[in-house]
Amino acid sequence: MKAAALLSGGLDSSLAIKLVLNQGVEVTALNFITPFCLCDGKRGCRKKAVIIADNLNIELKMFNISEEYLEIVKNPRYGYGKNLNPCIDCRILMFKKTKEFMNESGTGFIITGEVLGQRPMSQNRKAMEIIERASGLNGLVVRPLSAKLFPPSIPEKEGWIKREDLLDIEGRSRGKQFVLTKELDISDYACPAGGCLLTDPAFSLRVKDLMISNMLSIDNINLIKNGRYLRINDSFKLIVGRNEEENQRLINLANDKDLVIEPESKGPVAIGRGEIEDNDKQIALKTVAYYCKDENVKINFSIFPEDKNYTIITDRMSEQELQNYTL
Repeated sequence: MKAAALLSGGLDSSLAIKLVLNQGVEVTALNFITPFCLCDGKRGCRKKAVIIADNLNIELKMFNISEEYLEIVKNPRYGYGKNLNPCIDCRILMFKKTKEFMNESGTGFIITGEVLGQRPMSQNRKAMEIIERASGLNGLVVRPLSAKLFPPSIPEKEGWIKREDLLDIEGRSRGKQFVLTKELDISDYACPAGGCLLTDPAFSLRVKDLMISNMLSIDNINLIKNGRYLRINDSFKLIVGRNEEENQRLINLANDKDLVIEPESKGPVAIGRGEIEDNDKQIALKTVAYYCKDENVKINFSIFPEDKNYTIITDRMSEQELQNYTL
């Protein structure tokens, strides 16, 4: 018997897979990439998924669902959580993608690390039933950590896995899971508190502004993960670096027609994106000057990838003006 497991790289999904592997089931792990994951592939949960799969000696397949995910963010059928997080619709999308993989690979059922009552929006009983039904996986979802709190799944009824070896964990505490890590020899998992940028209030405001401005795209989401975000107007946004690392990332993320601003002296790099007017450019230059220490600031700028020009800014943005633009 084969199973497909959703592996985030976190604690719960790692334990769930191990419990099923211990029953002799062949498992393939699936990891889904969205633009709103807190990790960047080199660190965090995505990197941990690779490590966990290697530790468990199972195959790992990664699927980028970013474009489809953006459409869900714009108009989630089951609404948002506390901020801009469409948790139920997100889960349905991942389950549907898993079902496609199951059909192609001859896999019998799906394993998840879900724990009843752990996440308020997507891991209550009603939401879990909706997700399972809407994805077309009725009866084929096994939640090893909470299985005994649900009616037996098809794999349990058919004897593909033993229900008595599954668990009845419930609630937000992960105390029982931490004990299990020693029993099951699980390590190198991502921080259990990890998650989605759309649960962050400040980041959600940025995304909402892009949606209002009809500027929501993968490129723009990657850009606004960095720096300070200024809403100059409906169609032009300015991202200002906060440190040397962000400055370099912003330079690397510059697209054609972006306004790229780099002070001659020590100061932040900024990227302006959207429909730029002369007044917008002047506001952007004055904003960068605000964060520079020199009295008269020489600032290089260009409409990428054109050659750089420069200007001397003597009239920098005031703090009050800055607050009017900052989200």
